[in-house]
Amino acid sequence: MMDTMQRADKYMFQTYGRFPLTLVRGEGCRVWDEEGKEYLDFVAGIAVCALGHSSPVVTRALEEQSKTLVHVSNLYYTRPQTDLAQLLVENSFADRVFFCNSGAEANEAAIKLARRYSSEKFGANRHVIISMENSFHGRTMGTLSATGQTKIQAGYDPLLQGFKFVPFNDSSRLAQAVDETVCAVILEPIQGEGGVICPDEGYLKAVRKLCDEKGILLIFDEVQVGMGRTGKLFAHEHYGVVPDIMTLAKALGNGLPIGAMLSTDQVGAAFGPGSHATTFGGTPLATAVSKAVLESLLQDGWIENARLMGEYFREKLENLAGKYPFIRDVRGAGLIVGVELEGSAAPVVEACRKEGFLIIAAHEKVLRFVPPLIVQKNEIDLLVDALDRIFAGMNNKGDEN
Repeated sequence: MMDTMQRADKYMFQTYGRFPLTLVRGEGCRVWDEEGKEYLDFVAGIAVCALGHSSPVVTRALEEQSKTLVHVSNLYYTRPQTDLAQLLVENSFADRVFFCNSGAEANEAAIKLARRYSSEKFGANRHVIISMENSFHGRTMGTLSATGQTKIQAGYDPLLQGFKFVPFNDSSRLAQAVDETVCAVILEPIQGEGGVICPDEGYLKAVRKLCDEKGILLIFDEVQVGMGRTGKLFAHEHYGVVPDIMTLAKALGNGLPIGAMLSTDQVGAAFGPGSHATTFGGTPLATAVSKAVLESLLQDGWIENARLMGEYFREKLENLAGKYPFIRDVRGAGLIVGVELEGSAAPVVEACRKEGFLIIAAHEKVLRFVPPLIVQKNEIDLLVDALDRIFAGMNNKGDEN
């Protein structure tokens, strides 16, 4: 009889380069495989499980809502959806929320809203959206076309028209790219998939100023860095800049598929009945869980924990950087942390897995750490000690060569 991995390889599309383990259970910051081996999880479903695995907050909300109403479509009002929308608006710059199923769908909605708003206000010729090189906005044809990574776009030509790209952290190049056809700028306040790249001081303010001067919209993709990940509810709060449109997903549902696109009233007015829709977006089940997750983040101290644990984690990693010359950089905010190496990150990811720690890479040379926001110092210490051992082995091999 074939095991789980063999059956998956036989019956499913091979679109993922999976690690050779089957996870069957999770609790807090830990997961277990079929053989009962325990792993400390610094991936958290790729920045999704902010409250950890099998969170009592999520379990209670799931159980209670599943007994009453799971799905009715967006032809009707529901209380959980309305409650979550109100909570998001009251804790953000925004006036309106559109619910969908993923970060890609949220970014699709943002692209459509920006173009529709600009078409109504300025005419159809003003439709181009400027995105950043090295960005990541999703895998649909629209968000793929807005993503600034050729390796992700390869094989899907022709891409959708109406996007152009400039370097992140270069406000002068952005200014040069703006002309009468541009309707919006889309960027991640911190590039996650691009290697945990943080904005230079003053960059986001310069982008906001340019958008205001030219009358174009600013879209912040906070799918990975929102929901407390950086030590504030939204990453842009660190920089004193607010967007016109913002997208969320990942940690919004702590594992349930949900995305959200938020905007100001002025911009949101361009979306009227029939302008955009989704069957499953914002179901009572998903929004009830998301409301419970957001309330826990706001009330139970997990955003502050992300800030404190992030500072502690980066300090420990910087100590390692002082010991090992092949560590080029340690960067991040809160609990999205990147460690750039001279060589490939893949061997370190594999060595960590063998030692019982799950981490991932971003681009070829960056170790990316996005643990649950509930992580504690002792768990960080365990990982740092393992990294120290792994790096020491790498260093010794380098000395032998």
